[in-house]
Amino acid sequence: MKVVKLYKLGVVAVMSALFLSACATGPGTKAWYDQWGACAAGGAAVGIAAGATDDFDSAMVGAATGFVVGGAVCAFSDTDGDGVKNYKDDCRGSVAGAIVDERGCEKDSDGDGVVDRLDECPGTPQGAVVNERGCEMDSDGDGVANSRDRCPGTPAGAKVDQYGCELDGDGDGVVDSKDKCPGTAKGTVVDNSGCKLAAEYKLENVNFEFDSARLTPSSTATLNEAVKILKRHAGTKVEVAGHTDSQGSAEYNQGLSERRAQAVADFLIANGANASNISVKGYGESNPVADNGTKEGRAANRRVELRH
Repeated sequence: MKVVKLYKLGVVAVMSALFLSACATGPGTKAWYDQWGACAAGGAAVGIAAGATDDFDSAMVGAATGFVVGGAVCAFSDTDGDGVKNYKDDCRGSVAGAIVDERGCEKDSDGDGVVDRLDECPGTPQGAVVNERGCEMDSDGDGVANSRDRCPGTPAGAKVDQYGCELDGDGDGVVDSKDKCPGTAKGTVVDNSGCKLAAEYKLENVNFEFDSARLTPSSTATLNEAVKILKRHAGTKVEVAGHTDSQGSAEYNQGLSERRAQAVADFLIANGANASNISVKGYGESNPVADNGTKEGRAANRRVELRH
């Protein structure tokens, strides 16, 4: 008989342990006694008392009743104190004092993925990329958030305006960080270094195939820089002037200089220069800048210039 009673008490103890374990691991993050309270203690007490009187059925009923009551109490309680009952709380264990929505989850009013409690920059624009503090990213570190930055990728330390674009103190179209001649007079035509453009600006390293007006691939870099100048001074009229050395007949050289000048003008216009401001003229061999009697001199005379 004593063995039977011990067996029954063992079963009740196991049931009670399982019951209390369910309480401890139930909804919420607080300890089991905060979640289940009196129902857990009452259920266990009933089961143990019934087992002690050698009434195994009563022990089972007590344990089951305690389990059901405990579950009901837990479901309709608010373990984390956020104002949302456990059975509706999708985010149990919210931080004390946090503002939550109807699902018990912390609010993220601006929808940036950072809850209001941690958001140091509330009200970020929809779709803006933010950091862990909820503040918009500023990828180039110029102090202007990406969503407002019209000139991303500015160099480190460059001074920018409210739109994130580098300042151009003298208004010559060349930003201060690249301007080697700051303070140029208003209206001055400048090169890509911000310095006054020579009246006859030689396009260095612009070359053609032998006895042809076909540009070589190596000419592209220089011509692209020329396009930048012309775009920056869109109202400035320029002449593309072609020149040759003295080898060959004057008539032939005149035609070759015209064709080469036209090839350069075509490239400039195709890449965005204003066609209405560009004229073309060939000078043949008539305006040498060096001695045609030397190889070096002839190379210098074969040139294309921009005149303004």
